[in-house]
Amino acid sequence: MIPNTTLFQNIFLVIAYLLGSIPTAVWVSRYFFKTDIREHGSGNAGTTNTLRVLGKTPAIFVLAVDLLKGLAAVKLALLFPETMHGSNYWMNLGCVYGMAAVLGHIYPVFAGFRGGKGIATLFGMIIGLNIFLALILALLFFSIVLVSKYVSLGSILSAIAMPVATWVLFPSDEYTKLHILSISIPLLVIYTHRENIQRLIKGVESKTNLVGGKK
Repeated sequence: MIPNTTLFQNIFLVIAYLLGSIPTAVWVSRYFFKTDIREHGSGNAGTTNTLRVLGKTPAIFVLAVDLLKGLAAVKLALLFPETMHGSNYWMNLGCVYGMAAVLGHIYPVFAGFRGGKGIATLFGMIIGLNIFLALILALLFFSIVLVSKYVSLGSILSAIAMPVATWVLFPSDEYTKLHILSISIPLLVIYTHRENIQRLIKGVESKTNLVGGKK
């Protein structure tokens, strides 16, 4: 167990950010395809652009690692003795570490602060916090994408639904940081998807078949 002091909590906050900063899509594209994923497709260093540009197998690998980044960051909170799994203290600390990883994915120190939109790492964080919340949002996301073929639309609407789902599952005021997180996530997702929103409005957003790649 790690001593629960402000110093160690801050050190782990930096570790969480560095975990998030692992630029999976960028490194995969550079070392296996001799290119930079950010120079192709939408220019985004994430799963969807990897699927469109490089194919299924690289996209699955990128998705898995990016999910694990968010999950691992949340689990860092369990290394402190006071953070019994499921307690509001653990949940609040996990939210902070999870968001540090998400910001690391969006602004990765290992890739010139040009990362992805953070959706996979964000979902990994939510899985780490509460599997039921993750399942609700995943069901909503896939339903929207299967019907519309717009991954961006699924991400945005799922994020907007998160505050409602969070308050239903965690009505207690003890989960302060989780409630703040649930409100801040839609704002962050809308910000990172601002160009996608403009393309959706104009009707020129790229559609994606989750099974077969770009449509």
